Amino acid sequence: MNGIVPFHERENVQMHTSLDQHRVKKIKQEDLSPAALGWLQARGIKKETAEAFGLKSTDHYISSEGAVVPSIVFPYKLKGQDTGAKIRSIAGKGFSCTNPLRHFFNVDSLVDNDSVIICEGEMDALAIHQVGFEGVISVPNGAVQKAKDTGIDPDQDNSFKFLWDVKDKLDSACKIIIATDGDKQGSAMAEEIARRIGRDRCWKVEWPAGCKDANDVLLTFGEESLSGVLGRAKPWPISGIYEASNFSDEIMDIYRNGFGSGFSTGYENVDELYTVVAGQLTVVTGVPSSGKSEFIDQIMVNMAQQYGEKFAICSFENEPRLHIAKLIAKHVGKPFFEGQTQRLSQEELDNGLEFVNDHFTFLYQNDGSLSSLKSIIERLKIAVMRHGIRGAVIDPYNYISRPNNVHETEWISDMLTQLRVFAQAHDIHIWFVAHPTKMARENGKIPVPKGYDISGSAAWFAKADCGLTVHRPDPESTLSEVHLWKVRFQWVGKQGQTSLAYDRATSRYRDNRFERKYALDDTPKDDEPINCPF
Repeated sequence: MNGIVPFHERENVQMHTSLDQHRVKKIKQEDLSPAALGWLQARGIKKETAEAFGLKSTDHYISSEGAVVPSIVFPYKLKGQDTGAKIRSIAGKGFSCTNPLRHFFNVDSLVDNDSVIICEGEMDALAIHQVGFEGVISVPNGAVQKAKDTGIDPDQDNSFKFLWDVKDKLDSACKIIIATDGDKQGSAMAEEIARRIGRDRCWKVEWPAGCKDANDVLLTFGEESLSGVLGRAKPWPISGIYEASNFSDEIMDIYRNGFGSGFSTGYENVDELYTVVAGQLTVVTGVPSSGKSEFIDQIMVNMAQQYGEKFAICSFENEPRLHIAKLIAKHVGKPFFEGQTQRLSQEELDNGLEFVNDHFTFLYQNDGSLSSLKSIIERLKIAVMRHGIRGAVIDPYNYISRPNNVHETEWISDMLTQLRVFAQAHDIHIWFVAHPTKMARENGKIPVPKGYDISGSAAWFAKADCGLTVHRPDPESTLSEVHLWKVRFQWVGKQGQTSLAYDRATSRYRDNRFERKYALDDTPKDDEPINCPF
């Protein structure tokens, strides 16, 4: 089986949607009443527009109002079949649903559209359609409920499964305009949708002052103004040439707050040299059995524990069941297998399985063939859209097929460029593991390989945003050195060297500075804290 293989079968959205079609709750519906038409017209929506979307009237119980009240029905259909409806009261602001809403409103309007407009509410979809735009869809349940300055809260990740139902339509669209609300939640949703789709095809709408959405603009300034606002949508700044105004928000943030740094690796001493930044590429090297793959796995586990992030693993030298066992051991902090140290319990195993299932997706190819870069990127794109991954590891390079008519040096340079562009477009971090050339011993010891020692091309050094080596001077020792030989931006980290201790039983790394400090006297003073983060 080739492709994306979560450890447990993930929810199949298409299947569940199909099943729900057979249990759609039926409600009595009539043509729009005068009261409903008046409510719509007060919001700038014409009768013809409402009828084009199939809106109906009904009397329905709205829990927030505690009564059966006159309401408007917004029907949800998928491939012509009723899947549910959102019901909004006329007198108040109460809502109800006949079924869980799992796909876009007006999704059947996407019929090989060159462009798609994604908004946040059904009324916005009506307003945008009314001013002459086709292919307008609305997210099913409004904006995410929790947002952070850095984007959506990880708890809200499942709120984006509706994207998967229309993947083929979104993939075929040349231009995707994201017209969500202008508040914090709407902006966070827009950023996450663009990240999953790919910013290179997304455009953003800037609402006029005093207006938070399309319906506000229609009511305040009229149809012509709304059409103009949508027509002036700007591309997400990802590639090409842009005016300085495209980056005004980012400039103000840097002015007020500085660059800050990337995500913590989970180790203070490593963070002094290296932090993890979305949209960047880290090249990782080291001689065989040096622990480089284990180290990247540890960083991902740490980030999943600390930030709730999700990752895709494309590891050609680890079959999923053994890889998952090591990830569980790292998470729990106990050996997976029997040994001298007590192994994890059944309860800890169950918790570990749940953790891995929630945070990791595996790109697995077990037919013995080499993967193409195109297939890896396509599967990573699916992992971003379907599971919301924030990082990915490709391990190692020599399992990726190279076109026969392309020289290796040229191929590596082009491959790294494609991966960096993909990382930037989808705001993920990519770790790419590559083996060095065979290292000659110096005074009986293997030297530390760096970027220019990686087989095939100097592009490994030139194209990387960060480059690091994991090295064990003594294969019998638990001491692992981490060498940073390239850091493109000083706010991310700096060149240098530090070390960690490796626990073979749990495959965990830990900060061993306090161990070295108390090598002669292993009893720290009472007022000296020992910091071992993970």
